[in-house]
Amino acid sequence: MHAIFVHGLGRTPVSGFPMLATLRRAGIRCQTLGYLAAVEPVDAIVRRLGKHLARLPADEPYVLIGHSLGGVIIRTLLSTSPPPSQLPAHVFLLGSPVQPARLAIKLKTNPLFRLFSGDAGQLLGSAPRMAAIDEPTSLGIPCTVIKGTGGMPTGTKGRKLPPFYGEENDGVVAVSEVTAPWQYNNPLCERVSLPLPHTLLPSSPAVGRVIVALLRSKGLIT
Repeated sequence: MHAIFVHGLGRTPVSGFPMLATLRRAGIRCQTLGYLAAVEPVDAIVRRLGKHLARLPADEPYVLIGHSLGGVIIRTLLSTSPPPSQLPAHVFLLGSPVQPARLAIKLKTNPLFRLFSGDAGQLLGSAPRMAAIDEPTSLGIPCTVIKGTGGMPTGTKGRKLPPFYGEENDGVVAVSEVTAPWQYNNPLCERVSLPLPHTLLPSSPAVGRVIVALLRSKGLIT
């Protein structure tokens, strides 16, 4: 079993090493895909991910793990026509928006944000572009959505604080931004909530344990 990890905006593959160490101890071969959103358009990152997958052994299953923007990149690849010839056995989305992200919407005209986030930041803040990205389960791929809930306070004494105004969140995205109708009443989709902030989701051995336990329950690893 192989696992390919795609990191989030402004992060590096190093961000996933604690989680990936847990997977490696379970006998999973782990690889990463790095990118720099400030200079690389989303389509170029998606193409590189496709080429990466094409180099995997055809007779061995693999899973994809995407943190935040990384999950959007994974879903974008799976939405291409045609999709990869060898589909993943499972997709894990860690705090990954499936709706436009309110912080990206608020900042998308900010020059510093545009310089830092490039095309990816514009994607995250665009309702039409986000809506055009399909869900993995449409291809029959099982998916686990791991949501962080260790974010900013939602308010006290009736006051709802910005930017989430009472919504449960992980400090970067609200739970509603990583949630979509296809995740409910769907035998191919599981939802897991962990009391972690957004930036620590890929750095948490607890997330690694969730992934290992699920893969064992599905008989994908022993």
